Amino acid sequence: MLLSIHRRCLLRFALVTLILLLSNATMAQSMPSVIGTRVVMATWSDPLEALGTLNADESVTLSATVTDIIAEINFRDGEQVEEGQLLIRLEDAEEQAQLRASQALREERLNASNRASQLQERNLAARADVEDSRSRLRQADADIQAIEAQLANYQIKAPFSGRVGFRNISIGALVTPGMDLVTLDKLDIMQIDFGIPEVFLGRLSPGLMLNATTAAYPDEVFSGEIATIGTRVDPVTRSINVRAELENADGRLRPGMLMEVIVQQRVRDTLVIPEAAIEPSGDRHFVMLIEQADETTRLARREVAIGERRNGEVEILEGLSPDDLIVFHGLQLARDGQEARLIGIADDETGIRALLEADR
Repeated sequence: MLLSIHRRCLLRFALVTLILLLSNATMAQSMPSVIGTRVVMATWSDPLEALGTLNADESVTLSATVTDIIAEINFRDGEQVEEGQLLIRLEDAEEQAQLRASQALREERLNASNRASQLQERNLAARADVEDSRSRLRQADADIQAIEAQLANYQIKAPFSGRVGFRNISIGALVTPGMDLVTLDKLDIMQIDFGIPEVFLGRLSPGLMLNATTAAYPDEVFSGEIATIGTRVDPVTRSINVRAELENADGRLRPGMLMEVIVQQRVRDTLVIPEAAIEPSGDRHFVMLIEQADETTRLARREVAIGERRNGEVEILEGLSPDDLIVFHGLQLARDGQEARLIGIADDETGIRALLEADR
């Protein structure tokens, strides 16, 4: 009899314990702890990646047009030069002598023309003699201009402001027409050429912003914009050439460098949420909305239409409004219609880890 009573007491105790455990489990299930985040409006663009090669805005290799000896060099390796600055002068002593002779001849013919004009005014000279003297003067002027044009070939000047390359010549060297003497590049603005698949042609337009990076400066991002879009699509690669311009005031970028280009196409303002807040179900997507009223926090499942994704973020096209509060952490235990305990709201300054540690 006593044994039976003891068994009944143990059975009742076990039942009470089970009920308490089930009650605690039910309460834990009905009151999940969650961390929320706000739906924000942000600038969004669809990145289009490509590889491009840098070119100088202006670039030229200077050479001579005559055969002669270098008499003067007026630049140093890598020096910044100005437009019109004399860089190289070839030996032109013979041409300078011809110029002085022509100038002396012109002066003589000018005096003869003036005397003929004075005599003609006094009716002491024929008009034909005056015209002949003026014609010989014009011929002397033409000879001087021809020699001056020849002398210009002996002076190699910078056609634009820029930076010269290495000096591989010396005074006294004999140069010939077409011989490379020095390079000159305008580096304050750089051009980057890259190819884009033709399917994206409709999204491109001059003025579209882009960012470019290079292995030479891994922590730097260079900004620019599309300047020109090619007029033809390559029939083999089915891509179109695009040229953009990058500012290079400090001169760090150099022609020939390989750069990774990200074109910011379809720039727009849109709603953005963390990708971790999305609950996919087949081809549909849901978020858990946090509704707060009368000191009660309740969850509501809501379907949303998403757009593009980038770096852990999702574009929201429909279903949410700015500043809506949604579940960011704890989505696995969250159920539609449940009450929940809001640990905190994650943002740019406060992350999930900090909120969880503060809740311990």
